[in-house]
Amino acid sequence: MKPLGKWLIAAAFAVALLIGGVLLLQRTTGGSVDSIAATSLQGLREQNRLSAFAARFVAVVTSEQSRFGFSARKTTIMPGMVRYEVDLSKLRDRDVTWDAATGTLAITLPPIEIAGPEVDLAGIREYDGGGLLMALTDAEKTLDAANRARGTADLRAQALQPVTMKLARDATRRAIASNFAMPLRAAGITATVNVRFADEGDAANTEPMDRSRAVENVIGNAAQ
Repeated sequence: MKPLGKWLIAAAFAVALLIGGVLLLQRTTGGSVDSIAATSLQGLREQNRLSAFAARFVAVVTSEQSRFGFSARKTTIMPGMVRYEVDLSKLRDRDVTWDAATGTLAITLPPIEIAGPEVDLAGIREYDGGGLLMALTDAEKTLDAANRARGTADLRAQALQPVTMKLARDATRRAIASNFAMPLRAAGITATVNVRFADEGDAANTEPMDRSRAVENVIGNAAQ
């Protein structure tokens, strides 16, 4: 497994949000936490999907087949790329909460989704044995199909391992936290930004972002 780290899209997204969003907020809302967080949330939704982490894995699988007293065996080494994505369109108003007492902005993200694997066809290596059965029947085609299916399943299984999932979550957390923290910092607001995933089992940050106003009202006021 070779993690590839953050994608450039996260940095570009953060810079664009910082330059455009903060200037707009300072002109129209006075730079309040509510308004900045609400506008940042709206901007995240419009990004649709974020991929802040990717990793490359290699699957090694072997299939065998026997017919007419002969046997054939084939081993396939299959590399593939897996991307870890978050569907930002699923973010809800209540997924962003602001605790004025502690100065903490908490964001709850939808669970990480696996995209792929994208198999590197040029990198596939195959080793076989049982030339006679392969020459006389469609055994090689059958073994190839079996290895491709098993290899793809193995790549996904590797991608879902706890260590890799933690790396993906941490990279996504940093990217999302940066998108909220940078506009706040530029507006002169000191705040701690905490990011968690809905499937992590922590229900601590489920209160509305503003106890007196719903986020949709903040967005509506900012647009006026």
